[in-house]
Amino acid sequence: MLKETYKGYTELPRGGYLIDTSEGYLQIGSPPETIKDTMGFEKKTPLVFILPNKFFHVEKGISTAELEFPIYYNFFLRQKKTFIVCTEEQRVQLITVLKESLMGPEDISLKSEFLNGEESFGFPDMKAEMAYFRGYKALDDVVDFKVFDGENKVHYGNVIILKLESGDFLIEDGDRKIEVPGEVGFNIKYDIGERPTEPFQAPIIGITCLGPSHGFDPEDNTSGFIIWLNHQGIMVDPPVNSTEWLRQSNVNPKLINHVILTHCHADHDAGTFQKILEENKITIHATETVMESFLRKYSALTKIPKKELQELFHFQPIIIGKATMINGGEFNFHYALHSIPSVGFEFFFQDQSFIYTSDHLNEPEIHDKMYAAGILPESRWKFFKEFPWERRIIYHEAGIPPLHTRVSYLASLPEEIQEKITVYHIARKDMPSGTKLKLARFGIENTLYPEITPPKHIEAYNLLDVMTQIDIFHGFPIEKAKEFLLIVNEERYKRGDQIIRKGTPGDKFYIIASGNVKFEGLNQDGSAGGPVKRYGTYEYFGEASLVLDLPRAADVYAETDVLALTIEKNKFLQFIRNSDLKSNLTRLNEIRDSNSWKALAESRHFRGLTSHQITQLELIMTLHKVNAGSILVKEKEFYGDAYIIRNGKVNVYQNGNLLAELTDGDFVGEIYNISKNFVSNYTFRAEVDTELYSIQQNDLIDYVKKNPGVYMRMNTVYS
Repeated sequence: MLKETYKGYTELPRGGYLIDTSEGYLQIGSPPETIKDTMGFEKKTPLVFILPNKFFHVEKGISTAELEFPIYYNFFLRQKKTFIVCTEEQRVQLITVLKESLMGPEDISLKSEFLNGEESFGFPDMKAEMAYFRGYKALDDVVDFKVFDGENKVHYGNVIILKLESGDFLIEDGDRKIEVPGEVGFNIKYDIGERPTEPFQAPIIGITCLGPSHGFDPEDNTSGFIIWLNHQGIMVDPPVNSTEWLRQSNVNPKLINHVILTHCHADHDAGTFQKILEENKITIHATETVMESFLRKYSALTKIPKKELQELFHFQPIIIGKATMINGGEFNFHYALHSIPSVGFEFFFQDQSFIYTSDHLNEPEIHDKMYAAGILPESRWKFFKEFPWERRIIYHEAGIPPLHTRVSYLASLPEEIQEKITVYHIARKDMPSGTKLKLARFGIENTLYPEITPPKHIEAYNLLDVMTQIDIFHGFPIEKAKEFLLIVNEERYKRGDQIIRKGTPGDKFYIIASGNVKFEGLNQDGSAGGPVKRYGTYEYFGEASLVLDLPRAADVYAETDVLALTIEKNKFLQFIRNSDLKSNLTRLNEIRDSNSWKALAESRHFRGLTSHQITQLELIMTLHKVNAGSILVKEKEFYGDAYIIRNGKVNVYQNGNLLAELTDGDFVGEIYNISKNFVSNYTFRAEVDTELYSIQQNDLIDYVKKNPGVYMRMNTVYS
């Protein structure tokens, strides 16, 4: 049992606060997987949850009101309701979120998602399947909302919960009065395994387990994995904080460009939103039904309109019965058997085949009963009977029936099938001994590398793949791709090797195919010890010296083993002829002379941006000065430029009232209004002589479309 603080409440390891009262535990805030902190306590998981003032942190993509698992636990294992204490506005938000997870979509029409509509083999009666598994008829059967009254009070038995003007909470329990913070942080716990000393090299084909277990297992991460095909990653239902773990495991985020979202339970969709916000725009593969659920759920959590949410990523709708090509693999999808719409899939790549069940009840005896009861139409029943056990790699979930497949059923299969099965979604303690089944093993160091015949022209494919990742080459025609293959060379550097020496003439352009490099520059005054920059896979350097005909501006070292693609100076200049690169790099060089990198790296809005994102932002910035009293943006008027403060002070006003004071590194403007061409809600005025980086509207819109996470950082509402 965790010790209570002197203030009378317990701070939970993953975030949130626990108060032990005469009516049982009360919990303020519920960050993801907090149930793993409390389910082992003497009084079990709390029945009462108080929502914090801010229960979704958009910048990190994390909800601190993740109540799905506590509700399931309390209802199915304890036969009790969960009580949620909140404002009326929060109640409306949470009802939408919980309906998607606990009840599934209200309106379901799957005809357009199947190649041959209702005539398709395996077409489900989804509403009947959902009702069969649910175990309750309505949300009211499992949840009871207690809304703060006009005096900001809620009574729960003998306990009074008071919401103070400060936003904090006062818990009155007899003679005890406990004041608890109204804001909740989060400390996502995960085991990163063994961090490789060198950056991860994505294979031609591989599978990395992001987590082998389920949401109630305190010992292991929740299930999810990455499929590597043609040196690019496809995340499948990434668990919460997968992006953070991958970065700490030396995996470059640019290596992962696709996500498959199978369904909208918290242990499958929480990490998807985080990946959307990480760096470049990704592609999400889901059925229209699953995507609509996802958008409704996260629109309610974030208060961001559905249409605006969908602009943060590319959506590739799944058509069942029609193959989808992802990173060179041929994927076929199907609806699994679960309590809400859930998608499984198989893929074929070269001479390998793979199937993943997703959350799915795969037991013939139960299929027969459901068919006899009219829940499974005949073709759906036959579809389940014909499970393709002949696939070479089988990733099968397991868990507590009826929502999941009993691991004992998998252990009853012939040994030659068991040998091909990797089991997901099950705790290590529940795996049977004496079988050929394998439990998924978490960590980059346990990545599976299946045998495969390499594709034809793989070397050319790899080179062209790198070229497509380089932003300054975007839009180049196919003829340029052919030229690239002829002029590019490979160079390898060992950790610690010096690649470029400051002050020497520029002779090559460098692209990092794998590894990390470090730049050691000078301060503005020419003294040593300037900001250190780090570049990773799919980033480039050395172009400014070639285009501007200047000496090298920094020493560059291999921070790890590095594979670089290089192009000699004359060939590079010929390659980029007739492009805007020279003018863009001239402007970039001028901006960097103003120490822009340091300003952005230390900004509260832009801290944490990758080197690639900083470079892209610098390319669209222009430095200028304004005098004290200058109006940068006027309330209720249209405006074309936004700003980042290099040095100075800008105040934010509405109806003449001061709302906020902005200073060095802060973003000036409203990103939503700029992107929609709306008038400003505020006046922004320079209070002292101020240096600003201005960004034109079209350039900014294009930038945030490519970098949705940066959009969220800029999306400040002043009040």
